[in-house]
Amino acid sequence: MVGRVCLDMLRSRKSRHEEPLEADHLPDPVISSEATPAPEHEALLADSVGLALLVVLESLSPAERLAFVLHEMPYDQIAPIVDRTPQTAKKLASQARRRVKGATPGADPDLPRQRRVVDAFLLAARGGDFGELLRMLDPDVVLRADAGEAMRVIRGATSVAGQAETFQRMATVCTSRPAIVNGGAGLVDTLDGDPFSIMSFTVVGDRITAIDILSDRDRLGRLDLTAVLG
Repeated sequence: MVGRVCLDMLRSRKSRHEEPLEADHLPDPVISSEATPAPEHEALLADSVGLALLVVLESLSPAERLAFVLHEMPYDQIAPIVDRTPQTAKKLASQARRRVKGATPGADPDLPRQRRVVDAFLLAARGGDFGELLRMLDPDVVLRADAGEAMRVIRGATSVAGQAETFQRMATVCTSRPAIVNGGAGLVDTLDGDPFSIMSFTVVGDRITAIDILSDRDRLGRLDLTAVLG
């Protein structure tokens, strides 16, 4: 019964004019110092995977999503819930697992290696080096910027590297401090001593696959940044 209700709700989303997850806001980041990482580091990694999974689930059809969630059940029980044969239900679940697995590559667990990539990005940003930024970005990189209004999403290495002038301005006027942001290498930027933005990076194979920037002044003012800013 719950499965049928969920399926009906998913199918009626367009008529209810719901916004997808990426059109909303970035979740509040959790920041710790690289010198003294917080004990919840592993929990943060799990949370970041959970957020990535939610984003990927948005790309699945209602039947695929339900089959993916229920895939531990026998397929002859899933079939009537999604109005498919057991063979089709199995195929839906397999397709969904492949898409989720392919769309959520694991970030490099080596924090010093991540930091080297982020430092190189910051150096290229300060120089406004479009070519170097482009080289460091994954072809399918996603930039999410939340300044307090609807989140801005930019996709693709060329489009993200096209923000070189903005990156250069931020890197020039702000003081960037290294930090662990959501379990990975990130930056806390300040302007005249006040928090200006928080940047988190997802690094896979020495390339940046995602950049999340939170610059909502109200939300930044409510975050505990003492571990990084002192």
